[in-house]
Amino acid sequence: MKKILIISDGKPGHLNQSIAFCKIKEIDFDILEIRFKSKFFKLLSYFFDKLNFFTDFLFNKYKKINFNSYDAIISAGSETYYFNKLIAQKFNKKSIALMLPKSYKFKNFYYIIAQEHDNPKKLDNILTIPLNLSFSQAKGYLEKVDRKKSLALIIGGDNSVFHMKYEQIKEILDYIFKEYKDYLKYVTTSRRTTKEIEELIEKYDFDYKLIYSKEPNINPIGDFIQICDEFFITSDSTSMLSEVRANSNGKINIIKLDSNKNNTKFHRLVDIIEKMDNKKIEFAKILEKVKI
Repeated sequence: MKKILIISDGKPGHLNQSIAFCKIKEIDFDILEIRFKSKFFKLLSYFFDKLNFFTDFLFNKYKKINFNSYDAIISAGSETYYFNKLIAQKFNKKSIALMLPKSYKFKNFYYIIAQEHDNPKKLDNILTIPLNLSFSQAKGYLEKVDRKKSLALIIGGDNSVFHMKYEQIKEILDYIFKEYKDYLKYVTTSRRTTKEIEELIEKYDFDYKLIYSKEPNINPIGDFIQICDEFFITSDSTSMLSEVRANSNGKINIIKLDSNKNNTKFHRLVDIIEKMDNKKIEFAKILEKVKI
């Protein structure tokens, strides 16, 4: 039976993409979390990679496992790619990188699965996909109500590119409750949503409401994807935009927030999604090329 080792940097957005790959390919997996000893050692890894020199001296202590028991190594995030290569080369395993490993040589990877918004090179070992890999499953927080349409509002918050204004979100909330009177309405905030915005949302009578600061361990996105006909998602929430578009045939309305930068990968992702049809992505078919 095939088995994959996921190298994790501890960031859920990165780890979830690796898990999604394994679930889409229907391959069992284990997870190993690693960390560089410091930023200096991470910089050293770029230099060592160019020399084809690989050592685990750059990393903090990690759980010792039998690397020979895996058929491939997969990871996402700049903290993981050097260790991915190290294990793959030392134990002669297939090395798969999710997202574009920009600071490392591409040729050492068996496959790089890169998003279109990163403008990857056209190489034999680079597979370009329109959105982040995701595997969505409902968790039973909501049930489909027959003969009733529903919509989901997914609210993010400020990041390095976008800024969320109170007045803009209020306008969206007022619009939804005026124009979608016959819809069931669901909402979730995120870890970046400010207290001010969460207090605003609390004033509206949603049929389901998840306030992240109160219930950080609940993620209703899979349920939204399974039952909702339409979505309103803030433009900062790129992972949510990807997950919904990849797994739902519903209409997506992107709430475009103020931006202090132009033509970033976040903007390119929004443009890609806006140009896509309201159809989910058949990731299993796309990933057939990657043989484990």
